[in-house]
Amino acid sequence: MTTPWFGFHLPLYSYPDTPPERQFDRVVEQAKAAEAAGFSLVTVMDHLNQIPGVGVQTEPMLEAWSVLAALARETSTVRLGTLVTGVTYRNPALLAKTATTLDVISGGRALFGLGAAWFEGEHQAFGFEFPPIKERMDRLDEALTITRAMFAHERSSFEGRYYQTADVINIPRPVQPGGPRIMVGGGGEQRTLRIAARHADLTHWFALSPDDLTRKSRLLYEYCEAIDRDPAQIERTMGAPVIVGANEAEAKAMWMLIPEDRRSTVAYGGPDKAAEAIQPYVEAGFTGFTFNNSLYRSTDQIAALGEVLRELTA
Repeated sequence: MTTPWFGFHLPLYSYPDTPPERQFDRVVEQAKAAEAAGFSLVTVMDHLNQIPGVGVQTEPMLEAWSVLAALARETSTVRLGTLVTGVTYRNPALLAKTATTLDVISGGRALFGLGAAWFEGEHQAFGFEFPPIKERMDRLDEALTITRAMFAHERSSFEGRYYQTADVINIPRPVQPGGPRIMVGGGGEQRTLRIAARHADLTHWFALSPDDLTRKSRLLYEYCEAIDRDPAQIERTMGAPVIVGANEAEAKAMWMLIPEDRRSTVAYGGPDKAAEAIQPYVEAGFTGFTFNNSLYRSTDQIAALGEVLRELTA
């Protein structure tokens, strides 16, 4: 059985009483705390305003790839990526170049996360097109084709319906052979999982019921088999299905902060409950679990969480 790894996700940049010039310092504190606590991955949210379910729209939000580039020089071991970038926000060839640059800056620690995007209000506010879901999925497929080619080759070309490249040069090359690993975010059963089967090294899903996760896993396997790809080549990762507090009461208080429609799929409890809650998912083949700074806000909480997670991987 594969030993699980853990990611720390930073969707929140709201630090009371912290002036703008100190805001990134707080981000660095959390990222370094996660690295010291034994997390394998630090991710940021690729949004330009705060999203429903995490905070209010007017709360602070930093641009994702700028934050990652800066964190690359502030950290030394954690992988760095978005969870995940929306395909509609950037030209895919430029995005592949950006990810390659992050891989070079970080010494080979970049992770490339991409999804179909969903926050329509943000698109309207910033003037981005927000096409129907079918077109966004088509764009995701084309963008990942371009990305794979640019990661794999110094020069590549692509002619699609929505995107084109013409002998595009990607030098310097990524540090990681073949480029950063590609994470496809989302568990849409008709298109997203089919696209993941074709392009992904990792998938990332919300914490879902065991039945939902089993069904999605089965579909992912079927889509892989249809294109003669070994499904074992794709890691399945998810939002942590447990909230860990110092005790039951603290854990429940954090549990109450998550959106109500997700509470039924997330357990909560003290440290002794974490292994019990995660173990069935590990046995089902899930390898990575992400915890959020919207719940674990202080460096002390991050350090304490790391102690629990180390027990799970011992």
